Parts: sequence; structure tokens; C-alpha cells
Amino acid sequence: MTEQPPFYDDLAACLEEAWRRLCEGATSRRGAFHTPSLATIGLDGAPRLRTVVLREADPGTRTLRFHTDHRSDKAAEIVRTPRVALHAYEAAAKIQVRIEGRARLHAQDAVTEAAWEAALPMSRICYGVVPGPGTPIPAGDAYAMPDDEEKAARDRENFRVVLVTVERLEFLYLAFEGHRRARFSWDGEEMSGTWLVP
Repeated sequence: MTEQPPFYDDLAACLEEAWRRLCEGATSRRGAFHTPSLATIGLDGAPRLRTVVLREADPGTRTLRFHTDHRSDKAAEIVRTPRVALHAYEAAAKIQVRIEGRARLHAQDAVTEAAWEAALPMSRICYGVVPGPGTPIPAGDAYAMPDDEEKAARDRENFRVVLVTVERLEFLYLAFEGHRRARFSWDGEEMSGTWLVP
């Protein structure tokens, strides 16, 4: 029988492991949790799914942070329906985390200022693309990127920060001897956790 990790039969440790991986994903570009999938409700009512880059995870406030362009579909979708879901899976660890929560779009405030200042120059340049993200174009290269950091700085008005407050988190660990699945949810600050059938 394979030795199982400490969280295998420990509900609280499952939650700790989920947050540990999210925090690690926010700082490690090579980690699977660095690029979770984000689900929103499209303006037409259909589900939308895309990859985002996790920039920060804070278990104390149950908050996840990523960035977007205010001209993007996802920005409009979050403004209209702030309920979102995120999914991350690390094949080597056999761990999946699913999150549901409420997203808030920050524009030109202290949150966006701090995130912009911390962003790498190559990341800042993306917010100056013309025309805006998702615009139909006649050829694959029929768009323009800012040619320098100074121009990108002028285009920072397109930069938005999205903060997601986690309201529900599911943790799944796949094991030959038996999978483990747990759900955690918050009603205000009160947390409840339970095991689920995998």
C-alpha cells in the first residue's frame, strides 16, 4: 500500500493543502495552479471559460487576484454577473481544486496602482494592444502592440484587477487506494467543511 500524504484523511489539512497550492501557483510560473481556468456567464447567458494567470492568493481574506483588460469580454461579464468559478488541476500531484466566488473589478484605485507597479514590463504592454481583445480582425497579425514601455504606461487605463472572494472550495485528491474529496463553504466568516463521495 502506498503511503498517503498527511491531508489524506484530515479535512482541515485538505483545505490547507488547497490554499498552499494556490499560494504557490501565484508565485511560481511553472506550477499548474499558476494558470487556472476561469468560468463566467457570457452576456448572452451562455457559460464562458478561459485561462487566467493567478497573481495572488490570500487564505486570510479568501481572495484570489488576476488581471484583465477592461475592453475584454470577461470584464463586461464580471460587471454584469460577478459570480465566477475557477478550476486548477495538477496531474503530477493528482490534485484538483474547484472554486466558486464573487468577483470585483477594480479600476484606477489603490489596488490597481499597486498591481500595475508590480507588473513586469512585458505584462504591461499587453494592455495597450489595438484594437481591444476579442475584436474580429481580417488576419492573424492585424493588431498592434505598444512599441515601448512609455506608450504602455499611457495605456494603463485599460488595466483592471479582479479580486475573487472564495465562497466555496472543493478539493479532490486521486489515489489508487481511494480518492478523497472535500467541500468547504463560507457563510460570511463562518466556514463549514465536509467530506464528499469522490
